[in-house]
Amino acid sequence: MGDCNGRGAFTHTSYNDYEIVAANLLDNDPRRVSDRIEAYALYIDPPLGRCGMTEAAVKKSGRRALVGQRPMTRVGRAIEKGETQGFMKILVDADTREILGCSVLGPGGDEAIHCVLDLMYAKAPVDTLARAVHIHPNVSELLPTIAQELKPLA
Repeated sequence: MGDCNGRGAFTHTSYNDYEIVAANLLDNDPRRVSDRIEAYALYIDPPLGRCGMTEAAVKKSGRRALVGQRPMTRVGRAIEKGETQGFMKILVDADTREILGCSVLGPGGDEAIHCVLDLMYAKAPVDTLARAVHIHPNVSELLPTIAQELKPLA
């Protein structure tokens, strides 16, 4: 189903389509594909993890937004590994503090993105991420720091 429904031909979205159909048919649980947050990884070198809206989509939406970003050259774990290509970026609604999207291009980006994706599903404000304590050294440990340094999106 996921390969033909126009909502992401990825293994994870196809499996989620199955879960949604099963929940509706067997559990009387009215789940919907439209509730899913777009998320994917590109297994390139370095890997890219993405979730939610892109910067272009946020600008097109007309929302007042904040952005936090950091190059991988400032991420201790990336430096330790000698893999400093890439960046981290988080987009936030300036009025509601809702996390709109995130990109992590760098070592472990395909894993680190889940820190933000899970918060988006929980509808937690960016302040939850900003106050989180992440294990050191880790690529994702810089996500709370980025969440503390948000600036208006130009």
